[in-house]
Formats: sequence, C-alpha cells, structure tokens
Amino acid sequence: MKAKFLVPLFLFLLLVGFLGFGLSLNPREVPSPLIDKPAPDFTLTRLDKPEQTLGLADMKGQVWLLNVWASWCVACRQEHPVLVALSKRKEVPLVGLNYKEVRGDGTIDMRKVAAENELPMAIERASDWLKSHGDPYDVSILDINGRVGIDFGVYGVPETFLIDKQGVIRYKHIGPITPDALRDTILPKVAALKAES
Repeated sequence: MKAKFLVPLFLFLLLVGFLGFGLSLNPREVPSPLIDKPAPDFTLTRLDKPEQTLGLADMKGQVWLLNVWASWCVACRQEHPVLVALSKRKEVPLVGLNYKEVRGDGTIDMRKVAAENELPMAIERASDWLKSHGDPYDVSILDINGRVGIDFGVYGVPETFLIDKQGVIRYKHIGPITPDALRDTILPKVAALKAES
C-alpha cells in the first residue's frame, strides 16, 4: 500500500528537479552545432552597392563578426548603440546580415509585394534605418529570403557570430549584445583569435 503512494511522490520530486534545473539555465547560452565548424558559404548582395556582392571567401584571413539584424527587430535597437561604439574602435570588422527585411516584418502582406520589388524595398528600408540610427557595419549584406540565416542556424534576431581567419565559427551570441557581453566575452575572444597564427 505504501509503495502505491511513493511512486507518484518520487515522480513528482523528479519532475520538480528537472524544472529547477531548467530554470537555472541561461536562455542566451544555447549551444550551436556550428561552433568550431566552417561557416556556411554565402554570396549576397551588398546593401550599400547592390551591383556588388560579398561572400565568405572575401572575409578569409580576418577575424570578424557577423551580426544578424533587421529594421523591424525591436531588440536590434537595444544593441545598436553598442555596435556603433564598437565600430568607432575599429577592433574587429563588423558585417551586418540584414535578415528578411521585408518578409520578416509581420505588417507587410507579401502576397501584395511583387517579387521584383522586394530587393529595392529591402534596400530602401534597411538604408533608411541605418541612416537614422547610425551605420556600424563595415559592410551590410541582404539575406532577402532568409536562406543564409537558416544555414547559420539563426532562429531569432539579433544574433552575432564570431568567425576566425580560416572561416570557422568560434562563438555565437544570441540576443542583443550588451556592453558587458562585448567587454567580458566577445572582445577577449576576438583578441585571442587575432593572436593565433
């Protein structure tokens, strides 16, 4: 008779233990399967010069940051002053990956946007946003349909990737970069990677 009551009690305590452990985890520290793997190859249209492209091969030999952003992203506004300050220090090249600029904005009915109008619309929206808030990027590229973001495992905006000289992803920051995260985590990793031969 007592065992009949002990089993539910044991299961309840086990469930409470799992819940307690889950609540202690930091949601910003989601492991990425791409860490220490080559970054996915890409070639995308530049925002500032739409007749030109930028690809992963163009960044080889440099330690750099890939920051995923969009004008419709509220959290991107939080981190933007941090990125602007970082760009003034010229410590690391910063590439912006403008993610689904038109498609990601839930207020736009994509059924009413002709395919040939999406790129010009994205360029105008993203350029206007950077003019208004400051442009921290050495170059910004357009991921119109989100395919490159999917290849990088992006599931929310903003996200930032630290990529080494060989094109290998060494770190992924989820969410807005804070001054503390930049100072305590990202910049020390950048310095360590730059010091490697």
